Amino acid sequence: MKPQAHQYLLEIENYVPGKSKITNNSKKIIKLSSNENALGASPKALNSYIEHVQEVFRYADGASSNLRYALGQKNNINPEKIVCGAGSDEIISFLTSAFVGVDDEVIYSEHGFLMYPISAKRVGTKPIKVKEKNLKTDIHAILNAITKKTKIIFIANPNNPTGSYLNNSEILELIANVSKNILIVLDHAYQEFVNVNDYYDAIKIVDENPNVVLTRTFSKIYGLASLRVGWSYSSLEIAEILNKVRGPFNVSGPAQISALSALNDDNFVQESKNHNTKWLKIYQQELSKINKIKLYPSIANFVLIDFFNTENCQKANNKLLENSIIFREMNAYGLPSCLRATIGNDEENEIVLNIMNNICHGL
Repeated sequence: MKPQAHQYLLEIENYVPGKSKITNNSKKIIKLSSNENALGASPKALNSYIEHVQEVFRYADGASSNLRYALGQKNNINPEKIVCGAGSDEIISFLTSAFVGVDDEVIYSEHGFLMYPISAKRVGTKPIKVKEKNLKTDIHAILNAITKKTKIIFIANPNNPTGSYLNNSEILELIANVSKNILIVLDHAYQEFVNVNDYYDAIKIVDENPNVVLTRTFSKIYGLASLRVGWSYSSLEIAEILNKVRGPFNVSGPAQISALSALNDDNFVQESKNHNTKWLKIYQQELSKINKIKLYPSIANFVLIDFFNTENCQKANNKLLENSIIFREMNAYGLPSCLRATIGNDEENEIVLNIMNNICHGL
């Protein structure tokens, strides 16, 4: 006899990150596959990381107290309602560990973040994938998918990889029609890039709805993807439960100290947002001129490009790789004719737009 894992674990397809290397390529790589900050990390955060080196022999503060207090001050919220994790994807796993189990159901949008179904399957829960409408979360389809077994609804807003979003009225309509015993998780990994007028105040929504949890991350606009820092805001009751399933030192000391400094670097955050807003507009203008592709509107730091068929998509991707450009393939998200491109820095974006124009005219 040998040890046997749960059958539901054997059925999980592991999450595959965006490609970061190109074999047999000595040129400088333009990596636009993982939605990282085009400008890097906050200089203040980098300095704090370096200064903390002498302290790595010590255990970190298990409760991330200073970081939670700073987040509370920054957002005018109670730090006791904040839980920190090794990226917001760890928070997602806390939620599934704490609130669902075998024979329960978790709802997520058709092209939503892959960690939602993976986290559900880890605890034997059935993930229910709900169809989208025009690559946007369909709240009415979600409401129709709810059963007595539904325990959590995951909403990425803006959504990755589509770049679409639910506005204030849509989110409020969804929440109003979901039973209060079902958890609604608003995943706001890309919130800081949002530049539209009909978005909503997620903090206020959590305060008014004890079954809503907000998740945020330092991986995107703050540029700390490698350090793994995320956080949630919820009712005190939910926060207390999440702390019971959280490991005792789940966020490292260097990660906490760097996140603290990044949080206070308002200039870097604003510069990153301005850069992203500028280039989203340019991408929309330039790529919309090419009739061989379709560019979907985005309010995050990436764009989704549709080549209309898998053959053209593969051809384009191969040509991009030949030019040392890495986009994210979308097969795992059920979008085999699409590629997702992160907004890069000025030089990278200019190269990408020029090469994309040449590639598409050759399709």
